[in-house]
Amino acid sequence: MSTAYAGENADGDRLLTIRDLSVEIRRGDRIVRPVSGVSLALDRGETLGIVGETGSGKSMTGLAIMGMLPPGGRVTAGSIELDGRELVGLPAAQYRAIRGDDVAMVFQDSMTALNPTKRIGEQIAEPVRLHRGASKREARARAAEMLALVGLPRPAERLDDFPHQLSGGMRQRVMIAMALACEPRLVIADEPTTALDVTIQAEILELLDGLRSRLGMAMILITHDMGVIARHADRVGVMYAGRLAETGPTPVLFTRTRHRYTQALLSSIPSLTQDRGQELFSIPGAPPDLTVVQAGCAFAARCTAATARCHEELPPPTAEADGHVHACRHPADGPAARAGMRLGVPAPVVAEPRLRVVGLRREYPVGGGRPFGRRRTVKAVSGVSFEVAAGETFGLVGESGCGKSSLGRMLVALDRPDSGEVIFDGTPVTRMPGPRRTQLQMMFQDSNASLDPRMRIGTILREPLAVQGIGTRAQRTARARELLRDVGLPENVLERYPYELSGGQRQRVGLARALALDPKVLVADEPVSALDVSIRSQILNLMRRIQLERGLSSVVISHDLAVVRYLADRVGVMYLGKLIETGTTEEVYGSAAHPYTAGLLAAIPEAGPEAPRVPAAARVRGELPSPIDPPSGCRFRTRCALASEVCAQEEPPLTRITGAHDVACHHPLHREESRS
Repeated sequence: MSTAYAGENADGDRLLTIRDLSVEIRRGDRIVRPVSGVSLALDRGETLGIVGETGSGKSMTGLAIMGMLPPGGRVTAGSIELDGRELVGLPAAQYRAIRGDDVAMVFQDSMTALNPTKRIGEQIAEPVRLHRGASKREARARAAEMLALVGLPRPAERLDDFPHQLSGGMRQRVMIAMALACEPRLVIADEPTTALDVTIQAEILELLDGLRSRLGMAMILITHDMGVIARHADRVGVMYAGRLAETGPTPVLFTRTRHRYTQALLSSIPSLTQDRGQELFSIPGAPPDLTVVQAGCAFAARCTAATARCHEELPPPTAEADGHVHACRHPADGPAARAGMRLGVPAPVVAEPRLRVVGLRREYPVGGGRPFGRRRTVKAVSGVSFEVAAGETFGLVGESGCGKSSLGRMLVALDRPDSGEVIFDGTPVTRMPGPRRTQLQMMFQDSNASLDPRMRIGTILREPLAVQGIGTRAQRTARARELLRDVGLPENVLERYPYELSGGQRQRVGLARALALDPKVLVADEPVSALDVSIRSQILNLMRRIQLERGLSSVVISHDLAVVRYLADRVGVMYLGKLIETGTTEEVYGSAAHPYTAGLLAAIPEAGPEAPRVPAAARVRGELPSPIDPPSGCRFRTRCALASEVCAQEEPPLTRITGAHDVACHHPLHREESRS
């Protein structure tokens, strides 16, 4: 198996070789097997992408290479060779000498990976002092050099900042600077852009690509995003339930997909060309329990092509041309067509708006204010207006920090605006009695944090009914069972706690709770951002079906433009607290008029064999300016390639260019085409 998965290496330039690697983690009386018989190889200067759902063993493979398995974890079999040196079984002191010097890791969550009590400069300088014996002054100079290398503005000044003083994109650059400080031969990037906006994601991945070429490193890119892999990996390994399902050169794997799991993953990804009247493809079921030894193919229980033999015997790896290897008894023949049930035709949109947002403004004070001079505030929402008709879905997109979530909380009266109104069926929400406000509900981003961990699911679903004095306990329980059926969960979930459910199941419970009081308006704040692509498509199909069946008016908040493209009838693009472009989904996605919108669309990593690179002219550069002191005139001008003097002096108003398409820009794209 190891030889088959290693691939060809005509140049003899092999850096890393993994043979039949197996890892176990002891949790009390249970043994988890996150990695089972994995064999991989990596050449110098090459990028290997490892993809798969949460729990597939991607990160644990990376941690095994680093010698950083969690407590109770150990390598039970196999070999890890770095440039011919065996790493498995090395004494801890020798592993520490390699870690950070020859091999380094960029971790997923920069906020938890960085020490909050230490300054940035100290943290980057530490590996230089430990591995290279540099003095404090030399290490600090090296830290400034690395911050400049990763494109952090004013690097010398940033050395004395703490992690909390930096944005997410800046912290991720610091993590990369720390990993590269000793110029390692191998960098393992574990979901390096998961928590970042699509614009910052594109910059970070381009940065890693450029540094890899410049420094001659090899890189393992661990992600669940097939679009990222299509653009940035030379070869791909697809993992499922601790095993390699398929591996090969990126163009070959995307065009000649063989394993049914890889095919299903590719088919589950929402596309900007997705037919909104058709369900997204979704993989049935859930990944297996890794404490149970699988006799056959672990994917058999979810595979439509599986036979009895698939359940009984582990399929051997099959090598094809071009280093393409798969472990499937019934191989597919290329990517599957995106097919699903027709969802039906949405009800005609009623002209009279159900929800009107008029001039909404919200500012939050920062610190204790200044003893002299004006008080500092975060300008979260600055004069936003739009309407949502009955049965319509309005999508709000934009980078983190643009005010989307603050706006969403005001829509359901969880926060009060400083000025402006949210009007529901002719009545301002702030003046509505409590019982009537229940007709506006919110589905939160983090289902784990929004569900009380001390309550069973049945109690969570009955609670809003009990608070409003609706029905007897038996009637409330019957309603809870009905809600679970509506969101596709079995009745036995009523007696379970949130921690006993998967992320997708918790998100379904969050949706059920939001629907408990039969709302007329549902605000969904990043409803699928934390979910794997296979689970995401299930939740999106569910939300779309319920919206159509109930005639809900919805506001979907997301930084994922493909998700909004699938769910929304109309779209609003936010930037630093303002709406800068609105229109129907077809108008905005088909002919983006604002340079920022065009940049967001260009940065989406499409999963495909010919995934295009982002054109230099279309990229959104730099970090989002501070909402405490936004730029004068057009707030986007500091990152816009088309900005002129008028952009700094005058704020552009939202102006109709065609149909229902409005844009706030002094130099809109496609103006002439749109008017014609």
